[in-house]
Amino acid sequence: MSFNKKLSNIIDFNPKRPIKKGELKPFIEMAALPVDNRDVSYLKEKEFKGGGSKFKNGDILFARITPCLENGKTAKINCLKQEEHGHGSTEFIVMSAKESNFDEDYVYYLARHPVFRAYAQSRMEGTSGRQRVDWQSLAEFEFDYPDKNIRKKAGKFLKAIDDKIAVNNKSNLILEQIAQALFKSWFVDFDPVREKIAVLKKGGSDADANLAAMSIIAAKSPEQLAELKQENPETYEQLAQTAALFPSAMQESELGDIPKGWSISTIGEEVQISGGGTPSTKNKDFWENGSIHWTTPKDLSNLRDKVLANTERKITEAGLEKISSGLLPVNTVLMSSRAPVGYLALAKVPVAINQGYIAMQCEKLLSPEFTLQWTVSNMDEIKQRASGTTFAEISKKNFRPISVIVPTENIIKKYSTQAQALYEKIHAAVEEIRALSNIRDTLLPQLLSGKKSLNEHTV
Repeated sequence: MSFNKKLSNIIDFNPKRPIKKGELKPFIEMAALPVDNRDVSYLKEKEFKGGGSKFKNGDILFARITPCLENGKTAKINCLKQEEHGHGSTEFIVMSAKESNFDEDYVYYLARHPVFRAYAQSRMEGTSGRQRVDWQSLAEFEFDYPDKNIRKKAGKFLKAIDDKIAVNNKSNLILEQIAQALFKSWFVDFDPVREKIAVLKKGGSDADANLAAMSIIAAKSPEQLAELKQENPETYEQLAQTAALFPSAMQESELGDIPKGWSISTIGEEVQISGGGTPSTKNKDFWENGSIHWTTPKDLSNLRDKVLANTERKITEAGLEKISSGLLPVNTVLMSSRAPVGYLALAKVPVAINQGYIAMQCEKLLSPEFTLQWTVSNMDEIKQRASGTTFAEISKKNFRPISVIVPTENIIKKYSTQAQALYEKIHAAVEEIRALSNIRDTLLPQLLSGKKSLNEHTV
C-alpha cells in the first residue's frame, strides 16, 4: 500500500498559542488524558511556566511517551471558553486541523487509526521506559486521505457513534448510582425505619409513619404522594406495601442498633465463595480455539460499569477442568482479591476465574444485586482485611467472616426486583456499546481513507 499525502498538509503539529509565562491558564496533566473517552471535558487552572503543549478547542492531544502512546491516550479538547487557550505536559503532541470546519473530527479519528498509531510507535526513540515520538516524525506520516467533504462526513459519522456510546455510559452511571443510593438508604442508613420511629415518637399514628416511610422511599413530598394516589393509585398502593415491609423499631446487635426482625450473619454463611486458577499457558490444549470465558481482574479494570459481558481470553473444556471452581453461572458476583483489591462486577456470561478473584454465588436469601451493593458498601473493611508484602490481597479465609446485616426476605426481594431491572438496563446498554464500538473500529480505517461509502451505514 502506497501513501503519497503528508498529514502536515491538513494538520498543524504543536502550533503556537498566545500564552505567556506566568499566566494562569487551564491545564491538563497526563493522568487526566482519557483512553476511552473522546472529549476532555474538565481542566484545572495552573500557572504556565514555559514549554509544554498549548491548545485551543478542537485541538487533539496525542500522548507521545511510552506507555501512554501504546495505551491509546488521545482526546479532543472541547471545554475551553471561546478564544481561550490551555496548556499541558511536554509529553503531548497537539494536532490541530488546518480547516477546522471540515477536519477536527477527522483528525481525532485519524489519531486513533491503527496504521497511524503503529507508525508513531515505530518512530519512538529513547531509553527503555522513556521512549517517545517527536512531532516532526508524525508530520512526515503519509496517508491517502480523501476530499475534505468526505473527511467531514467520515468524522461526523464516527462522532455520532461515540456520542451514542457516551449517552449510554452516562445513563449507566446514573442507573448504578440509583441502585447504590437505594441500598444505602434501606440497608445502611435504615432511612424508612428511622422515619417511622421519628413520626411515632412525635405522637403520629402507624398510618402517618407508613406515609412518612413512603415519602422517603419515593423521594416525594406528602403533596406529591397525594397527587400520585389520584393519578396512579396502583403505583401508590405498591409504594405503600413496600413501606409497610419496614419495621418501626430498632433492636440491639453486635453491630449496633439494626431494624427489628433483621439479623446478623457473615458473608461466608450467606453466599457460596470460591476462587479460581490459571491453566498452564504452555499447554495449547487449554487455550487454542477456546470458547469458554475466562477472566482475570484486568477484564474488570477496564469496565465502566459493574457488568462483565465479555472476557479478553477464552479457554477450552480441557482448560476448564484444571480450575477447581469450574464454570460459574450468570450473576455470580466477582471481586478482585489482589492487585488491586476491589474491582467488582456481575458476571453476565458463564465464566471461569483466575486466582485473583473472590467469586460469590448467591443461592440463598441474598440476591446478586444485594450482594454486589453490600460489597461496595463494605469495601473499606474488605481492604483493611487484606494483607501482603508485595501487594495487598484478601484471602477467602479473611473474607468469609465479614458481618452482613440480613433484612427480612420480603424487603430483600423488593430491593432485588428494583435493582435487577436497573442492571438489566445497564447490561443492555453495555452490549449496545460493544456493538457500536465494533462498528466504529471496523469502519474507521475504511471511512478515513474514503474507501467506504457512508450511504451504506447509519448509526
